[in-house]
This record gives sequence, C-alpha cells and structure tokens, in this order.
Amino acid sequence: MHVLHVLDHSIPLQSGYTFRTRAILKEQRALGWKTSQVTGPKHNPGKAIAPLESVDGFDFYRCQGSDSLFERLPVIGQWAVISLLTKRLLEVARAEKPDVIHAHSPALNGVAAIRAGRALGIPVVYEVRGFWEDAAVSHGTSSEGGLRYRLTRAMETWVLKRADAVTCICEGIRQDLIARGIAAEKITIVPNAVDASRFQPVGDRDAAIEERLQLAGKKVVAFIGSFYAYEGLDLLVAAMPRILAARPDTRLLLVGGGQVADEVKQQVAQLGIEDAVIMTGRVPYEEVDAYYSVTDVLVYPRKSMRLTDLVTPLKPLEAMAQKSMFLASDVGGHRELVRDGITGTLFKADDIDDLVASLLRLLDQEERWPQIRQAGRDYVENERNWVNSVANLKSVYRRLVPGGSQ
Repeated sequence: MHVLHVLDHSIPLQSGYTFRTRAILKEQRALGWKTSQVTGPKHNPGKAIAPLESVDGFDFYRCQGSDSLFERLPVIGQWAVISLLTKRLLEVARAEKPDVIHAHSPALNGVAAIRAGRALGIPVVYEVRGFWEDAAVSHGTSSEGGLRYRLTRAMETWVLKRADAVTCICEGIRQDLIARGIAAEKITIVPNAVDASRFQPVGDRDAAIEERLQLAGKKVVAFIGSFYAYEGLDLLVAAMPRILAARPDTRLLLVGGGQVADEVKQQVAQLGIEDAVIMTGRVPYEEVDAYYSVTDVLVYPRKSMRLTDLVTPLKPLEAMAQKSMFLASDVGGHRELVRDGITGTLFKADDIDDLVASLLRLLDQEERWPQIRQAGRDYVENERNWVNSVANLKSVYRRLVPGGSQ
C-alpha cells in the first residue's frame, strides 16, 4: 500500500497537527506501507523553500507559494492556494504512483486532492481534524455565520461529499458530518492518541527551574501550551486570588505564548498577583519536560464553543501518558477523552466557582493522585495509542484499493 498524504504543514514546524501527522506516518511505515508527503503553500508562506525536504526520516515534497497580492485576497487567495497545490500534487503523484491520496484538513487540501485524484484515477480519503471556520472565529479573524464562515463550511462539505472515504478525529466531528448529510458508513474515526514511549512519566522536579522560578515548597498549578482565547486562561487567572486566599503556597505557571499573552499579563497586573504568577513566554521544545516536572496540577480551562465542544485536543492524553495530574473543563472535546475522577478531573466549563472548588479539592486530595495517574497511563497505553488508532485506516484503504498490498 502506497499512501500520498496531503498536508497543510509538517515537521519541523511544531504543533498538534504536525505531531499527529508524524505519528500516523510512523505507524503506517511500521505496517509496511510506503508513504509520500506533500505540504501546501501555507507550510512556510512567503519563504523560498527547497522542493524536497527530509525531516526525521520522512521526505516532504514542498509546494512553493507565490508572493502575489492575489494570494492575500479572500476567495481569490484560496483558489490560488488550491491551484498551486493541485499542480504540485499532479507532479508528485505521477512520479510516486500512490494507491490512494489521503488529504488532511483544511478543505483547501481536500479540493486539490480531489482535482488531482480525479485527473489520475486515484481514490481520495479526506481527514477532518477540526473545523477551520470555527478556529477562525476563535482567533477573531471571522464571525460565526458570516460570509467567510459560510464559504469555508460550504467548501468543506463539497469535499466531504466528493471524497471516496472520510475520516475524522472524534465522535463530535463525526456527528457534525452526519448532520451535514454525509453517510455514517462513509466516515471512520481515527482518534487522537499518544505514543506512550515518547511521553514517559514525569521524573523528579528540575532543580534549576525550581530554583530560578522560586518554586521550592510551592504547589504549582500550570498551563503549558499556546495562548488562544478559547483556552480560557483569563478564567484561570481570575480564579487565582480565591485560590491564593485558601492556599497561599500556590503558584500559577504559564508556559507559552500567543494570541492573548499580552491580555493575560495585563490581567495579572490588574489583579495584583504578579508575585504568584510566573509567565515564561515560549520555551524551546526540548525544555518543556523540565517545566512539566515542577508542576503539581495542569489546568486546561477551555471555554465552551463549537471548536472546543466538537474537537478533541492532545494535551490531556499527553498528560495521562506522563502521569501528570490535571483538571480540565467539561467541554465536549475533553469529555470524549477524560473519565472524570478516574483518569483526570473535570469542572464545569466557564464556571469560575466550580474551577476554584475543583482545584482546591484536587490539591487537598493528594492521596488519590497515584491511583488517577496510573489509570490515565493505563488508558493511553492500552486504548489511546497510535497503533490502535492508525489500525482503523486498514479497512478504509482496502475498500478503496481492493487489490492493494496489505
């Protein structure tokens, strides 16, 4: 079986998107399949790139974007991306001769894949990793129900109806696709997972970090990730004065940066809790484990909206693999992953009272932590691993390529 993957971006860029891709490629290679990879013009926009790049043992065919003004215009810009990617896909597919083209979100990749697949007679699988129109709303670049939102959604539906098979990452997305009129039997869930071998249980606290950030003897509550509005960091910061009143030894560690970093910093200053909140900014990927090691409880306070209710994130699974304690809001994406009180703890989304009460209760129940940590580790080792997840693609590909190699 030879699979040509069509991607928005890839390693060496670091994101949940690229980590999922790398895991899928790794497991497909372990199955004895051949994979080829193409990234679209948005992988490194505006930069001159080599047509072929080898990263971590995988060769990625790159698609050079243009610096044309047209690419920045609504609709016209999207069509320019599709046209460039279609041309590149045709070149690569003719050279590689894949059995199947597997395009991954966004819909721009799906349109290009279907155009190339139809031209060459190659079946197309389209994978929905999230709804990019909802992500645009959360980033403030679009409004729900607006023209751009409706056009993006219509494009995705166009792709879904024309793809030979559809995969998605979770049940929430699957239900949305069915509501659009996509046949249930056409959809296969290939869930988010983790490589437990890459996320070993957190070891002893990093002494250098602990000393530099003055965390010795403190209970450290942390968020480690990208600072987007939907992550709910404002709710977590707003809860800190009440947490401190009950547990003065608590410190909030915020590792990362992004869209709302400045707003969070201003909120901390307005509340007068600068001494209890440490904001490190972005840190190199290889140093992240050291910050996890000094953390007692991770908090994922995502706000309730379409994006967070329908899409499952990777972070709770990574926390379970590391045997990290965590508290997460009960948005739909978290409820699909977390067994409340067993593998992790949930609180009512957007409810500061429940966030405070749940966090304080968790901090007071350390005797339960070893049991929860072990249950989370068992869950990812036995259920939410990439071997199990990628195995779901076997039947998808075989239906499309009956005579293909197994």
